[in-house]
Amino acid sequence: MDFNENQAIYLQIADYFCENILLKKWQEGEKIPSIREIAVQVEVNPNTAMRTFSYLQEKGIIYNKRGIGYFVAENGYEKTLELKKEQFIQEELPQMFRTLDMLRMDFKDLEKFYHTYKLRSHN
Repeated sequence: MDFNENQAIYLQIADYFCENILLKKWQEGEKIPSIREIAVQVEVNPNTAMRTFSYLQEKGIIYNKRGIGYFVAENGYEKTLELKKEQFIQEELPQMFRTLDMLRMDFKDLEKFYHTYKLRSHN
């Protein structure tokens, strides 16, 4: 995994988890890789991986079955969707609005590109 200097590593790993849940690679109720497995897979200290698991557990996205491992929560998909929407609104949308404004673009311009993207991504 290539890490970005602008965000804490444990949050970048959390984004990886969220992406797997939103793409339904990891289903609700399904066991996910262990802390140790994730640490090895993304080449980080197990303490960093543990911080990711704690963060996602606090958000209600995953839960721990003692002695068995971590699982995607029954409402993990919805919780992940809520978290990622909030992050997008708080962090990415203001920058996108600023860029649109600087380029003198509006939502009609953006809509054309969005439809093109959707057509390509479904093929």
